[in-house]
Amino acid sequence: MPQFEVRWSDAGRIHRRRVDAPDAQAVAAAAGLRAQQVLGVERVADARSVRAGGRADRFPLRLFSKELAVLLGAGIPLLEAVATLREKESSVSIAGVLHGVEQHLRAGDAFSTALRAQPRAFDELYTAVVSSAERTGQLREALDAHSRYLAWVEALRDRLIGASIYPLVLVFAGSAVVMFLLVYVVPRFAGLLDGMGGDIPAGSRALLFVGAWTGAHPQLALTLAAMLLTAPWLAWTQPGVRDRLLAAMWSVPGTAGRLRTVALARLYRTLSMLLTAGVPISQALRTANGVAAAPLRAALEAATARIDRGERLSDAMLHEGLTTPVALRMLRVGERSGSVGPMLGDAASFYDEELARLTEVVTRLINPLLMLLMGSLIGGVVVLMYLPIFQLMDAVQ
Repeated sequence: MPQFEVRWSDAGRIHRRRVDAPDAQAVAAAAGLRAQQVLGVERVADARSVRAGGRADRFPLRLFSKELAVLLGAGIPLLEAVATLREKESSVSIAGVLHGVEQHLRAGDAFSTALRAQPRAFDELYTAVVSSAERTGQLREALDAHSRYLAWVEALRDRLIGASIYPLVLVFAGSAVVMFLLVYVVPRFAGLLDGMGGDIPAGSRALLFVGAWTGAHPQLALTLAAMLLTAPWLAWTQPGVRDRLLAAMWSVPGTAGRLRTVALARLYRTLSMLLTAGVPISQALRTANGVAAAPLRAALEAATARIDRGERLSDAMLHEGLTTPVALRMLRVGERSGSVGPMLGDAASFYDEELARLTEVVTRLINPLLMLLMGSLIGGVVVLMYLPIFQLMDAVQ
């Protein structure tokens, strides 16, 4: 039987619980509540779905925006369009989110209110765009713009992931070779060279000692190696560590300027989407602060304060260092023509090539360095392993 999460009001307080019911209409009765108490009902993934998939499916926000914009453009009412998307959805968790949105719409709530009731699926940026589009009557255009924005973000992410695949493969392959040498090959050389005693060079003696230990504790050695390889990823998942690493990258000469340009391009694209959807400038800046790069957030807050005091957007962003020469001129042209949003989008597109060049430069720099590092590591193990044999041959001659 499907499981639903019901929210209801009792004595001025809001409560939540999960109940099993044949459909959404039967949830109130199953929970022992009056229909007037129920604030919202959302279908959740059942236990079998979670066990099969390991976790609830991630909500496809870009696809939802694109499909909903197409349906609205075809003249289908909003409620019917959301119901259509729910009916075609095969994922239980995603269908549950759409069912919750549909229930709010049937209750007469605004679309933005229905989205805010699903914070795990719809972020603040998305709900701000929809809320402003509702006031201007341009919901389809706003959804289409947000879909293009998410497509750009996904293309950026895919480009960075694609650039990192080869270095990761190189690191794991090189680490596997080193561990094979330490666990399987070096211990056998250690037994072979035991009789040489003090004639073994210090570096080779240290390698043979490590090899003897890894040969005696192979499982522990492999576990430690796996922990060392996964430690960077685990550290990156910690927000505090990630922010410090990003701040350090912004201070590296040669890359700081490019990273700033890429971050500004994303900021311009976000502001362009919000302003085009009708979001006021101050609110757009505050909303964009949540997706801006961490080194830009303090300056963005200061620029927002300047806007609140009555300054123009171009002057506020110039004083806080949030412009480039190209973006500043485009922004001032947009202010004179009343098209700030589109101009910011053009400024972001101008720097897309900068991102492509940055990815290429980083790839060309990191790949040779990693190859040199892994080659030196593997070659050093081999040389230290054979060095005692070469000395023994010289002594015999």
